[in-house]
Amino acid sequence: MKVLAVNAGSSSLKFQMYEMPEEKVLISGLFERIGIDGSYTIKLNGEKVKKDVPLNTHKEAVQILIDELKNYGVVEDMNEIKGVGHRVVHGGDKYSESVLITDEVIKVLEDLIPLAPLHNPANITVINVFRELVPEATQVAVFDTGFHQTMKEENFLYPVPYEWYQNYGVRKYGFHGTSHKYVSGRCQELLGKQDSKIIVCHIGNGGSISAVKNGECIDTSMGLSPNAGIMMGTRAGDIDTSMVLYMKNNAGMTVEEIDNALNKKSGLLGISGVSSDSRDIEDGVKEGNERCILAQNMYVQKIVNYIAQYYVLLGGADAICFTAGVGENSKATRSAIIEKLACLGIKIDPVKNDVRGVETLISTDDSTCKVYIIPTDEEVMIARDTYHLANK
Repeated sequence: MKVLAVNAGSSSLKFQMYEMPEEKVLISGLFERIGIDGSYTIKLNGEKVKKDVPLNTHKEAVQILIDELKNYGVVEDMNEIKGVGHRVVHGGDKYSESVLITDEVIKVLEDLIPLAPLHNPANITVINVFRELVPEATQVAVFDTGFHQTMKEENFLYPVPYEWYQNYGVRKYGFHGTSHKYVSGRCQELLGKQDSKIIVCHIGNGGSISAVKNGECIDTSMGLSPNAGIMMGTRAGDIDTSMVLYMKNNAGMTVEEIDNALNKKSGLLGISGVSSDSRDIEDGVKEGNERCILAQNMYVQKIVNYIAQYYVLLGGADAICFTAGVGENSKATRSAIIEKLACLGIKIDPVKNDVRGVETLISTDDSTCKVYIIPTDEEVMIARDTYHLANK
């Protein structure tokens, strides 16, 4: 059964088609700069083809995607696609599991736009395009927020007037849930037990940490929005909220300008003044750039703070898992993080740690907690849920 996993951003569209239940990848690709100038890359049989084409709308990107599936012989007829799974950034507290997409679900996603003004509109647009162009396929919504809905009130509520939660939905929702679910589930398999205490470090340009007990999330670092928790590529993470009013009054900035700065001009970029890319920061560290050194030290410490917090919350940990761009590929960042956890008896082997993007155990035999690199696979999680719901 052919299943298409789709991840739509505000100006991008990532896709991967599977033969299910074998989970064999048939074709994948990425459409970028939609609404700007446009380009897309197709990956098939280990080869990549990139094309520059005008992409004015997401609908144009989906139409080209459909044409290319036929051109490459992946399908002869679109009715061969039995399911399309959509990554949806925000499902609020309405959805803890993936769901079949109906008009009612679309209405809920529209109501949640204020909580995800950049992402949910793009998600809705692409869902509607696929419903129009591939009407026979089962359409499924897979929520970034879903995995975190097992958190208890004491962990997801903010200490603000309770009416804010009741009337406006102000609470911690958490994001990267599909990744946290995949990685923690895979870690349970590696540990060989379901009763487990796992800390997942999804650290890339965006980043979040989660505490997972017996397969359920009990806390996570991102909050009402993705601009909470650890320091990230361009996001500030946790800050003193008084800063907003202070900068408005003293720098003459509007609330929108401050929000933009905290989301797009802060984090590694804001401190280093060099780049939001961790690789550039590490290069700067090697060159002795003091602000890159400062940015890296701050970045590591913010991550360590959350790991330590969740270690206590869980009552210890069976495993710490590193995933996403930085977590999977930066041996320097992994090493710096674990070194700061030495007081907990957590250790990694520098030889085992000298790898990029492969699933492996990197902790020493005498470490009190296992440390893994587990490459994330959000697309396969989308495909699994889609396959399951399409066959119900």
